Amino acid sequence: MAQAFEVKTLPAPKGGEIWYVSDHTLPMIALTAALPAGSAYDPPGKAGLANFAAELLDEGAGAMKAGAFQTALSNRAIRLSVTTDRDYLIVSLVTLADNAKDAFDLLGQALSHPRFDADAIARVRAQIVAGIADQDQDPDEVAQKAFYRAWFQDGPYGHAIEGDAQSLAAINVSDLKHFAATHWVSRGLKIAVAGDVKEEQLAALIRSAFGGLPSTAPRSPVLADHARGPRLAVTDMPVPQSNVVFGLPGILRSDPDYLPAYVANYILGGGGFAARLTTELRVKRGLTYDVSTSLESYRRAGLVLGDVATKRSSTKQTIAAMRDVLRDFAQNGPTEAELADAKTYLTGSWPLAFSSNVGIADQLGIFERLDLPVDYIRNRNALINAVTLDQVKQASHRLFNPARLSVVVAGGFGPDPGGSANSADTVAP
Repeated sequence: MAQAFEVKTLPAPKGGEIWYVSDHTLPMIALTAALPAGSAYDPPGKAGLANFAAELLDEGAGAMKAGAFQTALSNRAIRLSVTTDRDYLIVSLVTLADNAKDAFDLLGQALSHPRFDADAIARVRAQIVAGIADQDQDPDEVAQKAFYRAWFQDGPYGHAIEGDAQSLAAINVSDLKHFAATHWVSRGLKIAVAGDVKEEQLAALIRSAFGGLPSTAPRSPVLADHARGPRLAVTDMPVPQSNVVFGLPGILRSDPDYLPAYVANYILGGGGFAARLTTELRVKRGLTYDVSTSLESYRRAGLVLGDVATKRSSTKQTIAAMRDVLRDFAQNGPTEAELADAKTYLTGSWPLAFSSNVGIADQLGIFERLDLPVDYIRNRNALINAVTLDQVKQASHRLFNPARLSVVVAGGFGPDPGGSANSADTVAP
């Protein structure tokens, strides 16, 4: 259970701290590290640079070219993976305890001495471009990207994390090297470790992985309020099913209303089959197989983000029904029974996230990136249980008013997949 282990904090190289859980049950170690190198730091005209650099992390380091580096990982059963989100480059490392020294050394070489060889750049660029081409045929991906463009426009969160074919073509080796040198840094670094390692061993391992990073810090992205784009935008696609992405102004994780809002969102659209939107749109009306909402809390922006897919012929009805559910929820909030059920699920499922060293490291990393205190794990369920119905109703009223809703549709409204583009005024705001 989440309460059954102790989270220690250790000093990190050049400032900051490491969140650490000792677990000698299995001879393995999991690490999650986040660097201030997400897509929000992409320079103008070079969208996708952060992700491009990240995808090259295991494509050679120091004296080792890509093949030699990847062989060194596989021969030691070391799993090194990267994820680029809008704020951070997230590095995950999983290794057997006996191979920990080699694993952390290899990570250190990748971060401090990346090669960015021409053949690797060409190959990875082609892979990313091919992936973007596939996404451009997927209505859900198209709707997601169009929503962020409409919502944030030219702000740091407005472009796709992967960039596009044009922006990727503009990125050269100098851009990649400069980005790594200025964003793969120790300032703002968040490190979480769980597994079979003692404190004194861990300190040396962390130094080998991160001690060579510059101690500089990139300039933080500007506060990204949403740009008041169109309330309804349509990207026509000749597909039988429309994907609808919708959003409302949200809140930062540091907001005092966050936990009541988190509970409210679970009841509205975050709880799967238990959610109000699922009951109203799927069970009662048969309009969709899946509808969901989430609270997206970035470092410099917050929003409520929703997603629903439906038949083209049902798009107008689905959006109207979704607005009705939001309006009722904003005005009246949940019932006592819904709140009680939400608390039972949210507190009861909490320990499941900590069932492995990988899970523990991942969760600790998330809490660090959200700037939560280290005792949050111990206190979280009590905080959830302390949320009152009045607080949840207040948060619902604050966040879910459909008058502030923006909607993006990829697909259309008509029954004919081959029909012409649909007018955005088909649906009332």
